[in-house]
Amino acid sequence: MNWYVVRAISGKEKKAKEYLDIEIKRLNMSLLIPQVIVPTERVVQIRNGKKTIKEKNILPGYMLVETSLEGESQYVIKSTPNIIGFVDVDKDGNPTAIRESEVNRMLGKA
Repeated sequence: MNWYVVRAISGKEKKAKEYLDIEIKRLNMSLLIPQVIVPTERVVQIRNGKKTIKEKNILPGYMLVETSLEGESQYVIKSTPNIIGFVDVDKDGNPTAIRESEVNRMLGKA
């Protein structure tokens, strides 16, 4: 299993994650795509003297997907509504995985 960065329509990351989760359950692909994460952080804002907590996207327009690109997993991810495609693609059109240290850094911050 490797982590890949997937580009989504900005502002629709959570909806794209919901659609992808539904497709994973419908097609019984939870072994091929175990995790889909939208990196967010909680931000405290003060408005009108009241403290409110709001979730803010760390990477607007992007999601992290843990998958092994076997079978139809790549097609399922690309064909999900609100998902544009994989970010880092080599010259053959295959997505390139990101390093585990980068994922741990982002998840530690999130």
